[in-house]
Amino acid sequence: MIHLILGGSRSGKSEMAERLAATLPAPVTYLATATVSRGDLEFAERVERHRLRRPNTWRTAETGPDLVTHLAAEPGTVLVDSLGTWVAGHRDFDVDLDGLVRALVARTGTAVIVSDEVGLGVHPSTEVGGRFRDVLGRTNQVVAEVADRVSLVVAGRVQHLDRSPW
Repeated sequence: MIHLILGGSRSGKSEMAERLAATLPAPVTYLATATVSRGDLEFAERVERHRLRRPNTWRTAETGPDLVTHLAAEPGTVLVDSLGTWVAGHRDFDVDLDGLVRALVARTGTAVIVSDEVGLGVHPSTEVGGRFRDVLGRTNQVVAEVADRVSLVVAGRVQHLDRSPW
């Protein structure tokens, strides 16, 4: 089972994914794709709040850009938070989408994947911002194509998205 949970910044998508993962079979591994930089105190505080919300029975693996390897290696349920920081962690946003899809589809356990929905926000004012939006948008589409379920979180509310009939 692959469940993609999309949402904007501060929409509640990570908390929703955590609640879902808590209902799934153990073991649960939280795959953190972000790297906390020294000096980024605000982000470090956000990461710590996320850590405190998780059950202490969950294992955390800080994957950085090496998400694909961890997806293949972890048994049971995985919660990936998030595809946005995974894309951002790659030079020129050059991600291995084929490898990501292969790893997700090959898993025997459930994968709960969190990602930012960047297509609803402000148009990026820089070329780099536009490239990031485009790569993450494509990444979301590719993962949604193989996902069993896709949900959109807005203001802490969940809307389940159906496959296109076309």
